[in-house]
Parts: sequence; C-alpha cells; structure tokens
Amino acid sequence: MPLNRRTFIRSVSRTAAVFSLDQLLTGLPLGVQFINVAKQAGLKEKTIYGSENRNKFLLETTGCGAAFFDYDHDGWLDIFLVNGTRLETKWPTGAAPVSRLYKNNRDGTFTDVTIAAGIARTGWGSGCCVGDYNNDGLDDLFVTYWGDCSLWKNLGNGKFVDVADKAGVTTRTKNGLKRHNTGCAFVDYNKDGFLDLFVANYIDFDPKTAPLPESGPCKYKGLLVACGPPGLKGGKNILFHNQGNGTFTDVSESAGILNTAGTYGLGVIVSDFDNDGWPDIYVANDSTSAALYKNNHDGTFKEVAIEAGVAYSPDGKPQAGMGVSVADYDCDGNFDIVKTNFAGDTSSLYRGVGGGTFDDQTFQAGLGKVTRFLGWGASFLDFDNDGWADIMLCNGHVYPEVGDSAVESGYRQRKVAYRNLGNGRFEEVSDQLGPGVTEKVTGRGMAIGDFDNDGDLDVLVNCINDVPQLLRCDSKSGNNWVKIKVIGTKSNRSGIGTRVICTTSGSGGAHRQMDEVRSGGSYLSQSDLRVHFGLAAAKTADIEIWWPSGIVDRLSGVEVNRIITVVEGSGEAK
Repeated sequence: MPLNRRTFIRSVSRTAAVFSLDQLLTGLPLGVQFINVAKQAGLKEKTIYGSENRNKFLLETTGCGAAFFDYDHDGWLDIFLVNGTRLETKWPTGAAPVSRLYKNNRDGTFTDVTIAAGIARTGWGSGCCVGDYNNDGLDDLFVTYWGDCSLWKNLGNGKFVDVADKAGVTTRTKNGLKRHNTGCAFVDYNKDGFLDLFVANYIDFDPKTAPLPESGPCKYKGLLVACGPPGLKGGKNILFHNQGNGTFTDVSESAGILNTAGTYGLGVIVSDFDNDGWPDIYVANDSTSAALYKNNHDGTFKEVAIEAGVAYSPDGKPQAGMGVSVADYDCDGNFDIVKTNFAGDTSSLYRGVGGGTFDDQTFQAGLGKVTRFLGWGASFLDFDNDGWADIMLCNGHVYPEVGDSAVESGYRQRKVAYRNLGNGRFEEVSDQLGPGVTEKVTGRGMAIGDFDNDGDLDVLVNCINDVPQLLRCDSKSGNNWVKIKVIGTKSNRSGIGTRVICTTSGSGGAHRQMDEVRSGGSYLSQSDLRVHFGLAAAKTADIEIWWPSGIVDRLSGVEVNRIITVVEGSGEAK
C-alpha cells in the first residue's frame, strides 16, 4: 500500500518520545529513480557557452536556461534549450550554435523543429520564460541575452516570429551598451488581465574595458579566473508594462524597481508571498543581498528583502545567489523559498511565517550540511508524490580552471536532492535517486515537468559545453497525483498568478497543499505551467482555484491520476 507520510507520522507519535521523528523517517524507501534518457530521446545537440578550459570573462561562466512548455497545445510538453556562443570563434556559415526547440513525439522521443519553427538564433543566450502576452490562447516565449532579447510570438501553426523590437522589449540601451539580461518572468503585476514582464540584469559588460584574469589579477584558490562580479558595475533590473495592444512600456523607474542599486541579478521567481492577492517578485543576486519587491497594489513596488528576512545568510552575510524556487513545503498556508548559492556556502531555505516575513531554516531543516557544491538550478518538486514538496538542486562549478581537481567537488558536479520528511525537515537522498542525479555534469538551468504524462515529475538540465540531460522519473511508490491546467478568461489567458489549493482526506486527517502558476523560476528556466500535486494514497481531491481576477472555482471529488483543464469561471474540469 502506498506510504502516507502524514499517517505514518501520527502512528509513531508515542515512539517519538524515545526516537526523534528524523530517526524514524530517515531511510524509508523512496521507490524513485531518475534516468538520463536525453540521447535516446533525441536531445543530442551540445550547448556552447564560452571557452571550455579557460574563461577570460565572467560572461562565459553563467550558462543558460531551459524550458518545458507545450508550444503546440497538444497536451504534451515540448523542450526549449537556450544556447550561447564563444567570443573569439568565427563560425562558418550555418554552423553557429542556436537555441533549440524540440517537439514532443508522445512516445518518449523528440524532434528538433528549430529551423522549421523559425526560432533559431545565435548569440549569448541566458534565460527564458513563457506566457501568453497577447491573450490569443498561444503561449509565447521570451529569451534573454547579453544584448537584445527575443520575444517569440507563437503563430499557432508551429512557427514563431521575433517581435521584441516591435513590442518594445529588446532591452536596448540609449548609449549602445549591451545589457547582460538573465532571469525573466511574465507577471500581471497590476491584475489588468495582461501579462507584464520582469527582466533581471547581471552586469554592465563591455569586453573592451572588462578586466582580464591576469590584469586583475583575479584568483580563486590560487587559480587565475574570470574577474567579477565584485568590482564590476551591476546591471539594472527592468519591468515592462503590457499596454494591451501587443506593446510594452518600460516602467522600471516609475514602478520603483530602480530604487534598488544594481545587484547582479540572476534567478527570478514571482509569488504572492504575503497572501494579499498581489504578486511579488524575488531575485537571487550574486555576491550581494537578494531582492524582494513587494507589490504595493498601485503599480509600484517596495524592496523589502531585509525586513522580510530573505536578503542574507543566517549570520547576516550576503551570498552568491543563483537559482530560486517557491513552494509551501510545510503545508502551513505560507509560501517558502529555496535558493542556491556559491561553493563553500549552503543553499538557503526561508520558511514563510505569514505577513510576508520569513525565518531562515537552512540548518534547522537539514540543508546546512552540504557546502561543497556550487548551485544553479533550484526546484521544489514532489518527486515521490507523497504530498510533500521535495527539493532538487543542480550544480556545477563556475570556473573550468578547477577541472577535476579536489577543489570543492571539481568543475563537473552531481545534483543534490532532499526528501521532505513532512515534519519541517529534509533528508538528503541524492545517492538513492539513480544515475541521473549522481552523474557529474556542468549543470546550469533546470526545468521541471512531466514530459511523458505518466504522473511523476521529470527534470531537464541545460549543461554548458555539453549535451543536456533529460532525467525521466521512474517511480514505484504507487502514490496518486493530479495535474491542473488553467485557462484564464477575465485573468490572463495563461493563468499566471493563479493560486491552486488541493485538499485530500485520509486516516491521518485533511492534508492541504497549495501552489501557483508561475512563469520563470529555478535558474533562468521555465517549468511546466500545469500545477502538479502528489496525493499519496488519496482516491479523490478537492480543488480550489483562486484566479488573479478574484474569481474562485471549486471542484469537489476530483478523480486522481489524471490531468484536468479548468477554464476560469466554469467551475468544472475537462
């Protein structure tokens, strides 16, 4: 019979007087394996990003993101992989690396449709995010670059066209300096039914003036390495307001985004952290405090990361933040944050305690023991479908000069995974989750989604100067699940910002989970827009859908192990 962790916790309450719950729960069988099926699935193209053995500039180290999104709306997740280039390489005609779009063949394989879709572009790609910006029922794709960004409008016939210039979101500067755009997210910050766009920026980079490793000199544990970000000018984050006519206006200054100094922005996540019904924006910053932009409900934001308790490490120090994810991991009705950081530091776990404030639970929850990895992609995901959000972190060192030496864990690194014990603590289970997790790679962007629609969550990883990973989750847990796709009518068509609450009942009592439909997240990546809940042994679930418009749809007794679609205001599942 599938393991119901909540029932198990209750059943051992007397025994816990002698043994801690951690002792009782640790070591329970997972029944989950992640297998890298990228090659047989057809993901064979290498992602190019800077020189492979030695980097001159910081630009070459950051890598790029990945996306799971259903671009053709056939109910099966397709794949987009951002690509980069090299500074000193002159590519022969037709040989330059381009970002790749793969169509899901519904049989475990994918077809490269990049050229046919018209979406091929070369350059220093960074991040990607998905949302239907023009409410035409087709999900569009925004891709950030060092330089002009791309807004790929979905034409609905398998093709895309770049409308960034026409829409006013190229991020071009007046002085001609190229912005290093990184993480992005579509967000309806003023709840007018049209998706706006937030774009994080890393550094103001010009190879003509940037310091070289030798001229710095810039060293890491005795090795000459690329300089920065300390000492380099931080970029300015951008907020674009959707005018509702296919164009955007830069409102960064009037909305208060520029009140925060350049902060080396990387990962971006949007969530209603204070439960006031309005989306807030969190940015993981490298080598300085993180930023939390609180929505003031009037078209402006206030940066409150320090007051909220999500700016620094537990001892009040700035960290080198990379990727970020959000979930209600303890099912208390408040969203929590996990953030990856540099090698020699822990990842950060901030527990929401209500009212938009947080407690740092990194050490109390069990994430403080692992410091030897350099984290990038970060995701909460319920990989065993027991109803409690687990954690997956994607790693790889920033400096190729480290090589396979004993410095930390080398340049190529395995992932780190934590199982949620259901009592506020996590157990590291990386070595139990199969070769897809333990394989050492140059990981950067990571996206989560169920590409084979079998009910367990798979992992897509973009590796720099290597082929990607597609980690298929093979589960024997027997636990149930439900997946919800939302379609807005009064709210934005993608339903981004919609909160979904899932309640199940069992011998252990009611279990209430919640999540939101989010654009962006992790490290420069986009996960499945469908909301997934593991249900353990429950046979039905009650679903509440709270739309940005204020409309609430309630569905009772939803059958498990199925994907449902809910149109705003319909009150029913399809």
